[in-house]
Amino acid sequence: MDTDVIVIGAGLAGLQCARRAQRGGLRVAVLEAGDGVGGRVRTDRIDGFLCDRGFQVLNPAYPAVRDWIDVPGLGLQRFGAGVVVRTDEGSSTLAHPLRHPQHAPETLRSRHLPVSDVLALARWIGPTLMRPSVVRRADQDQTLAASFDEAGLTGRLRRDVLDTFLAGVLADSTGGSSANFVRYLMRFFALGVPGLPRAGMQALPEQMAAWLDESVRLGVAAREIRETPDGVRVDTDDGPLSARAAVVAVGPQDVAALTSLSAPITRGLTTWWFRSPDQPQRHPFLILDASRPGGGPAGPIWHTAVVSNAAPSYAPAGEHLIEATTLLDRPDGRADEVAVRRDLGRLYETSTQGWEVLAHHVVDHTLPAQLPPFVEREPRWTGERVLVTGDHQGSGSIQGALVSGDRAGRAVTDRLT
Repeated sequence: MDTDVIVIGAGLAGLQCARRAQRGGLRVAVLEAGDGVGGRVRTDRIDGFLCDRGFQVLNPAYPAVRDWIDVPGLGLQRFGAGVVVRTDEGSSTLAHPLRHPQHAPETLRSRHLPVSDVLALARWIGPTLMRPSVVRRADQDQTLAASFDEAGLTGRLRRDVLDTFLAGVLADSTGGSSANFVRYLMRFFALGVPGLPRAGMQALPEQMAAWLDESVRLGVAAREIRETPDGVRVDTDDGPLSARAAVVAVGPQDVAALTSLSAPITRGLTTWWFRSPDQPQRHPFLILDASRPGGGPAGPIWHTAVVSNAAPSYAPAGEHLIEATTLLDRPDGRADEVAVRRDLGRLYETSTQGWEVLAHHVVDHTLPAQLPPFVEREPRWTGERVLVTGDHQGSGSIQGALVSGDRAGRAVTDRLT
């Protein structure tokens, strides 16, 4: 045998699986077809700017992050605990009154926070904050939109803020995601303020990979997995490898190519990255567009931010980095640069003529669709020696990827020892 376990895919799930199996005393080889670790968590370095592939944030409140990641070592730079809402009536800031007391008067007076909606939101999220286990009750799950309706959350807080914010988080503008899953995520937003590592989001998987005894084998794609009488044989670009077991930790779009499982449904988005010599806004908040009559974006952009305000390391001194996100489940999700620039000019109320496009990432498979009922599944054995893991086998989040990978590492260790 070349090793005990071959892990195919060096995303978060694959790396956590390898770490857990290694701690269990197994020899592990991690194969990655790409040129770096991270899977969908990657960062491009362009002229001194850090451009993550898709707008991503790290929430330090996730239990898996607290338990298994050296967060201080990442140098987390945090966004503001709030949002700026842009409508045809102008912009207003909604911020946590204790973390941002300077915005408390504006927040409390905001037309986006009618008392009826605030009470309805408390009814919707309150039980989850008190007893997180309630989100596991699949028999009581429904779509996000239906759950808001049932709670009476139907006013401007929903239309102008929650629908737009959550569409960006889920890469899903339909309201069809699992309400229990969204409650699960929102609990962590209530407990922690997300941020960005000093060296970009890819610093997270790079930290995880650095803890492995054997370096990840980059540029090595697995082509076929076959079970043998005493283990598995994995055919790769560099020739065959043998092991006692294999773990498939590839992205959801590639699962069907290596296993008998069908590819799960996924959601996608695009992220535009612009450099600007001028600072269009000074705050560290995400900007949501609710300019359409009845709420929602009036153009292709669902949210935007001057990322370098929250994460100064993402731009060289004296320059500024702006992101803009569109959703691929919308007709204008693949809007061109002209349309995106025009929309950014409207949202920031400034000319974008001097802004330069650094990157435009189209991420067709950003997240697995999280349809009701929310069931956080275990990694799945497709044979005696082949196990499938990933956020598509758990929940569509960094938390979900890490937990699924850790469970896979424990499962393969139990089977081999």
